[in-house]
Amino acid sequence: MPAFKSSLSLGLAVLLGVMYSKENGFWAGLPVAISLASSREATFKLANAKAQGTVLGTVYGVICCFIFGKYVKIRFLSLLPWFIFSKFLCKSKMYGQAGGISAVIGAVLILGRENFGPPSEFAIARIVETFIGLCCSIMVDILLQPTRAATMAKIQLSTTLGTLHDCVGTISLSTSTISNLEECQKKLKFQVNELGKIIEEAGVEPNFWFLPFRSACYCKLLESLSKMVDFLLFGAQAFKLLEQESRRIDSKVWKETVSKLDGDLKLFKETVGSAIKCLKEISLIKSLAALDKEFERRKGSLDLELGKRIPIDPYVVQFSASNEADMMEKNVNSFLHHSDELLSHIGEGNDEEELKNQVILSLSALAFCMNSIVRETKEIEKVIKEVVQWENPSTQVNLFDILCKIHAIANTITN
Repeated sequence: MPAFKSSLSLGLAVLLGVMYSKENGFWAGLPVAISLASSREATFKLANAKAQGTVLGTVYGVICCFIFGKYVKIRFLSLLPWFIFSKFLCKSKMYGQAGGISAVIGAVLILGRENFGPPSEFAIARIVETFIGLCCSIMVDILLQPTRAATMAKIQLSTTLGTLHDCVGTISLSTSTISNLEECQKKLKFQVNELGKIIEEAGVEPNFWFLPFRSACYCKLLESLSKMVDFLLFGAQAFKLLEQESRRIDSKVWKETVSKLDGDLKLFKETVGSAIKCLKEISLIKSLAALDKEFERRKGSLDLELGKRIPIDPYVVQFSASNEADMMEKNVNSFLHHSDELLSHIGEGNDEEELKNQVILSLSALAFCMNSIVRETKEIEKVIKEVVQWENPSTQVNLFDILCKIHAIANTITN
């Protein structure tokens, strides 16, 4: 598909360019040919970068033609500062590689021209031909396989939730996992920042005949995920402090209590992790009607007379539990109870009082982070349900039913 789109865009651009100017119309295909991006970028963002880059290069070339009009042989020297400037454009967030290359080509063509009349006329012709090529590229992209910022936001959201799931999975009182949690937290922060950039692009992207981007919902998701990043950072610092203070506690008491606290953390990871993993899969749903159709087709392939059932993963069942919120709350309460047990084994005295205060601070911070992550997970679930309902207004959305169908389809394919 990318090769077909590029060929069709290039051919159409050259055709319309020749119709505009028979002698120089082939330049209309140049912006299509030089700006093929290896990375996946939004169609309109890429087109905007190409257009601005080409215009910048053309204007610079025209100015240099006027300045060095009498010194044609040394005119190429004016390209040196422009190459340096274009290198910065390639690395910039606003223009990127396509915009930088367009800027270079625009200047080179203007400065390298001969016998094309006044520079201003040639520049105008170049700009018109450039926009012919850009329009052809955009039209083909939209008609065949548009890369919309809204679609990229959905994909990035799923990626971010996957990273969040990995972060929650590394939570433990084990010393070796503290560094892993910090690395995951940094990775999650990067993913959340990328999601914010894409949401900003999608908010100003033209909708045309596509469903409008639900910017308000995605901003809520971004806010919840940003809070998750902070809570994981606080949790990692609390783990560090608790690990340092554990050296001053009786080893036998510490081992017994840590096993109980790790049990609470394990249950917390299973409960919250299963919810996040399920939300990650649901966030990629495009159409419930297509999902229902595929589910009915797959369900019919099972031989019901043989007693075969559609298998469902255990974590899906856990996500469906009506008492999931109660489980999470009991889990946090159990963690606090076992924390009290640890504090009760710390004796009296100045040193012990200081130790007790440090342990209270660490364990309370962990309990706060756990409770906050649970709260934000529920908020993310609520907003994702709202997004799915927005994209499927004619269907009553039930996240558990959707998830069961997704896994039923996946399991029937593998079986």
